[in-house]
Amino acid sequence: MPKSASPEVSRAKASVSSENRLGTVDPDQSLDDQDKLSSRDFVSSLSRGLSILSSFSRTSRKMTLSEVAAETDMSRATVRRFLLTLVKDGYVVTDGKLFDLTPKVLDLGFSVLSKIGVWDRARPFMERLSEQTGESCTAAILDGLEVVYVAGVQAHNIISVGITVGSRQSAFYTANGRVLLAGQPEEYWDAIIANARLVPRTQHSVTNKTDFRQILEQVRDDGWSLVDQELELGLLSLAIPLRYRSGVLAGSINIAVPSIRATPEIMVDTYLPKLRETAEQIQMSLAR
Repeated sequence: MPKSASPEVSRAKASVSSENRLGTVDPDQSLDDQDKLSSRDFVSSLSRGLSILSSFSRTSRKMTLSEVAAETDMSRATVRRFLLTLVKDGYVVTDGKLFDLTPKVLDLGFSVLSKIGVWDRARPFMERLSEQTGESCTAAILDGLEVVYVAGVQAHNIISVGITVGSRQSAFYTANGRVLLAGQPEEYWDAIIANARLVPRTQHSVTNKTDFRQILEQVRDDGWSLVDQELELGLLSLAIPLRYRSGVLAGSINIAVPSIRATPEIMVDTYLPKLRETAEQIQMSLAR
């Protein structure tokens, strides 16, 4: 039965400060901050309500009351009160059995994403890349141990890869995520890997933490990441970091291609140079 995140994982996720949220995580920074938070300041009901909303993002499906309770490690009675409140406020809808998020929850995130001007600047270059390759292109930032997609261009193919802006994925099985994790200071890697939940998504998914550290080292040395059907069967994904002119990590950009149209060799030989060229063009357009 799924449980809520362990204190260690929660600490790692909470460590993305408002200053470094565009691409840097400090796995130890938030511990002292949390210690300073008095019980009088902590609103447990708000925390539990946000946990319920997050559970729908993790599962990406409609859920029964019992399933939400299992996902959040709360009692059915508690979850019922929160869900009915969210239904009344318009954030959740139900048919009497299954619960699901409504588009209103996007209001909570798009106002933040819309302020990240770098992605407005990046989008025309991403559109050009998608037109040149005929494939989908996305951009992501790191939030704790997950990637958040902040921009995307959908290719118009019969078989295409669709990513919704604002959606999340584990950083461990995405090319974007591995690039961003490898871009963290190496002194943070021990905490990141210790908190890694390497739950296989396909038979190709890496599950050994020692192997994953070697992957991060390779990504750091290469400057790019290729994920071959580890997140989803039939999907290859290639990502590189996107930096400001100062060298500070802004996020990552990615090309995703169905395996019916590419091999790992094609991804590196054909798509990597185009991805690098696009990142350089975006970087040159940034004032910072």
